[in-house]
Amino acid sequence: MADRAGNQNPPDFDISTAKKSKDGFWRDSSSNLLRVSASDIERHAYCPLSWELAKKGNSGHGEAVELGKTKHAEIHNKVSEFKLKQSQFRRQMIIWTWWFTVIIAITIDSVAIMMIDDVILYPQDMARYLAMWSLSVLVAGITAIYIPWRKWLGFSETIRAEKNKILQETKILEPEWEDEGFQGGWFEAGKVEISLLFAAMLLCIHSIALSGAENRQQAGFILIVLAMIWTLAASWQLQKALISENESELARKDVGLEPGSEVAYSDDEESAGLLIDKQTGIRGRPDQIVVIDGEFIPIEQKTGRVPKRPHTSHRRQLLAYIHLVEINTNRNTPYGILRYGNDDIHQILWDDASRNELFDQVQEIQRLMVEGGAKRNHERIGKCQNCSRKYACSDSLV
Repeated sequence: MADRAGNQNPPDFDISTAKKSKDGFWRDSSSNLLRVSASDIERHAYCPLSWELAKKGNSGHGEAVELGKTKHAEIHNKVSEFKLKQSQFRRQMIIWTWWFTVIIAITIDSVAIMMIDDVILYPQDMARYLAMWSLSVLVAGITAIYIPWRKWLGFSETIRAEKNKILQETKILEPEWEDEGFQGGWFEAGKVEISLLFAAMLLCIHSIALSGAENRQQAGFILIVLAMIWTLAASWQLQKALISENESELARKDVGLEPGSEVAYSDDEESAGLLIDKQTGIRGRPDQIVVIDGEFIPIEQKTGRVPKRPHTSHRRQLLAYIHLVEINTNRNTPYGILRYGNDDIHQILWDDASRNELFDQVQEIQRLMVEGGAKRNHERIGKCQNCSRKYACSDSLV
C-alpha cells in the first residue's frame, strides 16, 4: 500500500543545492538526504511519469484505488484478529502450565509428607517456615521484575528486547506484554522471575494447607484434596487454551500466514509509525512485519489482479521494506514476502544484487527530484490504460 505524506522532504530542505555525494545519494548543502519512500520506488518502477505526477500532487483516481484501500483495511483487521487470538492462546497456555506445575508439586509433597517417617517438624511449625519463605521469595520475584538487572549485568538482548528498541526508535511496533521501555520482565528471557513467583506461590499454598493439619496424615490428605481441586481448575483452563488455539489457527489460515508466524506489526493506515534509513533517505511502512524462525520478515499485500509473475514495481517496493527492516532491527533479513491474495505468494530474496538494484533506483529518483526530466519508460497501451493518473498525463498512450 502507498505510504502517506510522511515521506515528503521537510519545508527547510533546499533542493536547489542538492548534489550527488560520494556514496551516490543526493544531499543538500546541509547534508540532508533527499527522502524517498517505498511508494516512490513502486511508482517510479511502474512509470517515472506516474511518479512525477504523484510528486506534483496528482492523486490516483479510479475504482481500483478505492477497492485497494478497502481490501487493505480488511487484511489489517484479519491480521489484528489473528494477533489477538494468538496472544490469548499464549497467555492461557502459560496460565495452564503454571497451574499444572502446582498440581504436580502438591501431589508429590502430599505423598512425601504421608509416606516419609523422618519428619521432625509438626505441620504447624512447617507452615510457619514455609510462609516466611514464601514472603521472601515473593519479594525477590517482584524486585527482579521491576529492576533492569539484566541490563546492569550486560546480558544480550532477545527478540522481544529488539521489538522494544524498534518501538522506542520508530513507534512502528506496539508493546504486547510489557510497557514501552520495560527491562527485565518475564519475557526478556525471564525464567528467573517466573521461577521465583512459582516458588512463592507453591510455598504459600503448602503453608496454608499445613496450617490446619494436626498430623502428617491429615496434612497429606489436605494437600491431595487441594491438588484435586486445582486439577479441575487446570482442566477448565486447558479447555479455554485449546479453544483459543483453534480460533488462532483459523485466523492464521484466514490471513494466509505460515504456521509458527508471529505478527510483530501491521499497518493500520492511521497511526502506524515510519521506518527510516538515515544513510540513504529510504523510508516507508510495510503492510506487516512477522517473526519467522527468529527473523523479522516484511510482507507486502497486493490486492489487484494476480499477475503471472511479480511486477518489478512491487518487487522493488518490497526490497525497500526488507532493507528498512534490516536496518531498523540490526538483524539479517534474508527475504520478504509478496502476496497477491492467499494463494499467490512469492518469497523475494535479499542479496547484494537486490541491494544494488534498490540503491540504483533510489539514486535515480533523487536525481529526478533535483534535475527533473522524468519520462515514460514503456510503450504499453494497457499500462497507461490501467494507470490511476492517466487523467493528468500529457504523454499517455490512451
